[in-house]
Amino acid sequence: MRKLIGPASLIIGVIAAPAWAHAGHDHDASPVWTWDPWITMPLALSALVFVLGWWRLHARSSTGRARLRTRAQLFAGGWLTLAGALVSPLHQAGERSFAMHMIEHELLMLLAAPLLVMAEPLSAMLWAFPLEGRRRIGQASASPIIAPPFRWLTSAGVATLIQAAMLWIWHMPSLFDLALAHQGWHAAQHLCFIVSALFFWTAMLGRCGAGAGAAANRALAAFCLLVTSLVTGALGALMALASSPWYAGYARSALSPFGLSPAEDQQLAGLIMWLPGGLVHLFVALALFRTLLTPRRTADAV
Repeated sequence: MRKLIGPASLIIGVIAAPAWAHAGHDHDASPVWTWDPWITMPLALSALVFVLGWWRLHARSSTGRARLRTRAQLFAGGWLTLAGALVSPLHQAGERSFAMHMIEHELLMLLAAPLLVMAEPLSAMLWAFPLEGRRRIGQASASPIIAPPFRWLTSAGVATLIQAAMLWIWHMPSLFDLALAHQGWHAAQHLCFIVSALFFWTAMLGRCGAGAGAAANRALAAFCLLVTSLVTGALGALMALASSPWYAGYARSALSPFGLSPAEDQQLAGLIMWLPGGLVHLFVALALFRTLLTPRRTADAV
C-alpha cells in the first residue's frame, strides 16, 4: 500500500495544475488556496490526534509494527488526498468548472475515503487520550446509542443506498445550484459525500475479514460494488449525453476553463463520473470475487 501515497499526491498535483491558471476570473491570477478554518482546523486536528495516538501505540507495541507503519502510510495517503481536494486550487477551480468539481468529488469518494478506511485510524486515535479518556470513549462507542446505529449504517446494503442517494439527490439541479451559491450548503454537500463514502467503504472493505460469514460478506460487498458502478455510471452517462447544461451556476459562465462551453464542461464531468468512477468500483468488486474463488481452487488442488 506504500506505493499508493506517491500516486495520490501526484494525482492531486497534476489535476490541480491546470486549475491554478483558471481558478479566478482573471487568467493571470495566482493560485487560490482555500484556507477556510472550518476545513483546515478539522484536518489539522485529525492529523495531530492520529500522529500522537499512533506514536504512543507504536512505542508500546513489540509486534505488529510493520502493520502500524502500513496504517500510517494509508492514513497519510488518504489525509493528503482529502486535504489536497479541499484546500488546493482544485477546490476554487470547481466553482467555475463542473469537470474540476467532479474531479474533487471523485478524489474525496474514490481515493481519500477507502485509504482512510483501510488505515483503521480510530483505534490509533484512541491512544492520543489518557487511559481514563480511552475507557470513556470505548464505553460510549459500545453503548446502544452508538454501536447498533453504526453497524446498521455500515452494513453493505444500507451504506450502498445511502451513498447512491447522496449522489443523486445532491446532483439535482436545485440542490447543486444551492451548493454553488452558498458556502454553507457547499460544505454540507461535501460532508454528505465524505461521510457516505466512509460508510460505504467501511462496509465494502472493513467487514470482509476472516471467520464465519466472511465469504458471504465479500460476495455481498462485491455485488453492492457492481450495483454502485451501474448507479454512478448511469448518472455520469446522463450528464455526458446531455446537450445542455443542467446547472445555472455553471451555465452563467461564458466559458469554463480550457475554453469549453458549459455544456461541454458538463459532458466532460459526466465522463469522469461514468468511466473512472465506474471502473474503480468494478475493479474492487472483481478483486473481492477473486478472493472468493482462490480458496476453492486451493481446496480442489488438494
